[in-house]
Amino acid sequence: MNFRQVHLDFHTSEKIPRVGDKFDKKQFQAALKAGHVNSITVFAKCHHGWAYFNSKANEIHPALNGFELLTAEIEAAHEIGVKAPIYISAGLDEKMARRHPEWLFRNIDESTSWVKSFDKPGYHLFCFNSPYLDYLCEQAKEVCIKYKDMGVDGLFFDISGEKECYCQNCMNTLIKEGKDPYDPKNVKALGRRTYANYTKRIREAVDEIDPSIRIFHNAGHIKKGRRELAYMDTHLELESLPTGGWGYDHFPLSAKYVQQLGMDYLGMTGKFHRAWGEFGGFKHPNALRYECALSVANGAKCSVGDQLHPSGKADMVTYELIGAAYSEIEEKEPWLDNVSSVADIGLLSYEACTDTLGYDYAGNSNNFDVGAGRILLEGHYLFDILDLESDFSKYKVIVLPDAIKIEGTIKAKLDEFLKQGGKLLATGVSGLYLDRDEFAFDFGVKYEGVCELKPNYMHPSFTYENIGDTAYLMNATCYNVSLTDEGKEYAKAEKTYFNRTVEHFSSHRHTSNSMEFSGVGVSEGKDGMYIAWNIFLDYAENAMLAAKRTVQFALDTLLKDGKTVETNLYTQGVTTLMDQKDSSRYISHILYASPVKRGKGIEVIEDIIPVYNVEMTYKTEKKIKNAYLAPQMEKLEFTEKGGKISLTVPKLDCHQMIVLDY
Repeated sequence: MNFRQVHLDFHTSEKIPRVGDKFDKKQFQAALKAGHVNSITVFAKCHHGWAYFNSKANEIHPALNGFELLTAEIEAAHEIGVKAPIYISAGLDEKMARRHPEWLFRNIDESTSWVKSFDKPGYHLFCFNSPYLDYLCEQAKEVCIKYKDMGVDGLFFDISGEKECYCQNCMNTLIKEGKDPYDPKNVKALGRRTYANYTKRIREAVDEIDPSIRIFHNAGHIKKGRRELAYMDTHLELESLPTGGWGYDHFPLSAKYVQQLGMDYLGMTGKFHRAWGEFGGFKHPNALRYECALSVANGAKCSVGDQLHPSGKADMVTYELIGAAYSEIEEKEPWLDNVSSVADIGLLSYEACTDTLGYDYAGNSNNFDVGAGRILLEGHYLFDILDLESDFSKYKVIVLPDAIKIEGTIKAKLDEFLKQGGKLLATGVSGLYLDRDEFAFDFGVKYEGVCELKPNYMHPSFTYENIGDTAYLMNATCYNVSLTDEGKEYAKAEKTYFNRTVEHFSSHRHTSNSMEFSGVGVSEGKDGMYIAWNIFLDYAENAMLAAKRTVQFALDTLLKDGKTVETNLYTQGVTTLMDQKDSSRYISHILYASPVKRGKGIEVIEDIIPVYNVEMTYKTEKKIKNAYLAPQMEKLEFTEKGGKISLTVPKLDCHQMIVLDY
């Protein structure tokens, strides 16, 4: 895969005249060169349903007047050594939605999706368990045949993924199988089969022409714990537009899961101020510099979303913007390829466990993982996100966020992990058996049930940064636990006077701490530590400093002197460590930018403030021979003491790589 890609949207209504009439090969090539682009995804079919070449399996866009825009784009790109993967809208086709509404996806009330009805402007989703799939497969096959001699650099199928559909096709399938078509379990199982059949049929259609063609099916999210879905693709494209609602911590948490899957992957952001479909919207060049750096720091290639004007003329301002980021990536590429992450901590994803174990906790699974991920990112811990197929032996500590209950598969893997000297950090009801209210591991406490008072307080006996001897508000559910004979207590849970009701309330929000303890708040036993609140959910929703510091105290206690990387980088900074084994070197990435909220909650990066004298300490079993800044090739002096090396980075401007030769 190429490092510097553009995903070129072109969803163009048939009501727009003279489509593609200003496309000019030299101008298109000039834009790609200005952007330092070496791969651009171009359109065979858009969400409106039209083809952008003379198609027999579909219909060419009527306003193209027979001009094959796709062919011209591929020829222009290939002529200057730029790859041109081909886009096909899979799940949306507005032309056919009006001709064959019986092929559409249906909700349980028989409304459609994305738009619920035809009297509102927008697209309508198709069900792949309908004759629409045959129609789509013929389009995919036709593209492969037509462009075989030019070389098909890959296929991108958009708007896919598993769906729980109640269309008549799906209802009839379940009825014929003797199953209740309104039973959610049956509908969900059929949705899985339908998606698997869709990817199989597409693969077969493509393989008839060229089995080497790469395919990605975009569902907007790589689901943790469902590796079989990822392996239906040849590579992964992690769609994550920070200003489009994802935020700046979404991509790292996705990348830290997929980097263990053994697949090529890229981070897909956009040039837009907000999100797809925005004409005339541009983010600040510093934002794009940071987003591309964040991709490569997490082992990914880069993709930037753009949207071609209906006339076919590339916008040079856009490609100058992209070029500001991609010129830097181009310089850094020798240190970016064929890398693997180095991590001390494994975060067992709640999302990854829900399908396998079949439990759910009031729909908050995303916030369990998000809160944990944010604390780990802000604490500059090296971590990966795990599922039940991950190799637990690679880590020193495994985190069980808030609601990971224990059954046979997890128990066996964690028992083996503990035998090898690893430690656990559990919070909330994590660590309890799935079928009974008893801890499966020794955290130095006994479980006694849910605390009836909410919120309540945490009163630490430990001191940590910004944490002292007082009561700290905890908004999340607390669980009553008592200390065992061998357990060690680090904090107590402290009651509030009463829950807020019509008759019982005090002050504006909740009552103060009553100075009466209800049980243990933070404990340690033989197998690790336990925090008696859904503390990661609390941090995701409320961002309380005490919640973060309590988790960091627990992690540092468990890691002892075993942290691979330590730094004085500010909280908003990002730290990763990659091992480039073929070149016998570690690549340490540090980044700093500070997003601010503007408009209605849009995270914006505009100013990049340089950070000076960033101190870095590394603990590694390998002997470090040399250290330098890349791509500047400036040698760094370092000191070595007690198995650790320490150095100082004089200046960090957005993104810096420190290379450690071993």
